[in-house]
Amino acid sequence: MKSSQSVKTKKALIVGERVFLRAPTQNDLEELIALSRASVRLHRGLAYPPRNKEEFATLLERCRQPNSLCCLVCRVADGAILGSMNLNQIYRGGFQGAYLGYYVGAPFAGQGYMREAMQLILRYAFERLKLHRLEANIQPGNSASLALVKRAGFIREGYSRRYLRIGRRWRDHERWAIIAEDWKARRTRQRIR
Repeated sequence: MKSSQSVKTKKALIVGERVFLRAPTQNDLEELIALSRASVRLHRGLAYPPRNKEEFATLLERCRQPNSLCCLVCRVADGAILGSMNLNQIYRGGFQGAYLGYYVGAPFAGQGYMREAMQLILRYAFERLKLHRLEANIQPGNSASLALVKRAGFIREGYSRRYLRIGRRWRDHERWAIIAEDWKARRTRQRIR
């Protein structure tokens, strides 16, 4: 008989110690909407995860696109949805890159879950998808997100004025990126310690 942990992670794309990443399904509707509604204050002006059935349907449709990888961040212990990690606009050919987007639900913020999820998505992107570059665009006031990418080894490459429209406003963003070679070198250094 399988343990409940292995059953929960069965459809995972990649599994860590405390979290795993998996694709969203129609069965996630209620849990993800409840998490999004509970996180409105945390996400205001930063992210707008699905808060109703229509927005959830739009998410699932986007996840079916060949240039997207949508992942829910779930807790290994109980399978609870903690947040999301997504690779958007995956480009092949000479670029081999994608844009990284993510958010955590308010009840799970500041507990290290996203730090582990970030490592999992980087490993998946560079080892399994064979991408060369990931870029994250972050609003300058989002200190938690900036700290997350810095810890993961991203390098600040620039500043984009009025870059993305979020919450009906064009917002400035810092442009952060990591390339496969830097990620691999960083992993090697961490193993040596």
